[in-house]
Amino acid sequence: MPRLPDLTPETMSPDQRRVHDMIASGPRGVVEGPLRIWLHSPELAERAQALGAFCRYGTSLPARLSELAILVTGAHWRAGFEWHIHAPIAIKAGIAPEAAEALRTGATPHFAAEDEAATHALASELLATHMVSDATYARARAALGDRGVVDLVAVLGYYGFISMTINAFAVTLPPGAPNPFPA
Repeated sequence: MPRLPDLTPETMSPDQRRVHDMIASGPRGVVEGPLRIWLHSPELAERAQALGAFCRYGTSLPARLSELAILVTGAHWRAGFEWHIHAPIAIKAGIAPEAAEALRTGATPHFAAEDEAATHALASELLATHMVSDATYARARAALGDRGVVDLVAVLGYYGFISMTINAFAVTLPPGAPNPFPA
């Protein structure tokens, strides 16, 4: 059960309603999951959703690599709602279903493409050790370029924030959706 009451049009303040409508009319088209939680703090919601729109739709990374980074982060945090939303998007963007499943179960995925392997290596190392070795950094830089590495770290940070929100506020999966990370 979620830890905060769901806001409805009748219970939202004018600022909450303005931010809700702004998110709903943007590229996401819906206000769900952690975005609904953030509406309890409308200024945070407004700023966070703007960063999120950039991290999801505006980085220099192809969608395939952004979605891979999101899956690595969601699996790290065991954020079921995030996984439920992004695993199908990642697969549609070109991540092999077997690689997504390996990430979900904690196995080591195999990637044929070097940019995917380098993205996974940097993301996994940073989340696991809180640092990035020189070798992993050089590999990611060779595959993604300077801007790509900066954008990758931004995606990891933003989706860490998303995942923490999901877990801290017990954001539930849609009715009937299986828990990708059962206890």
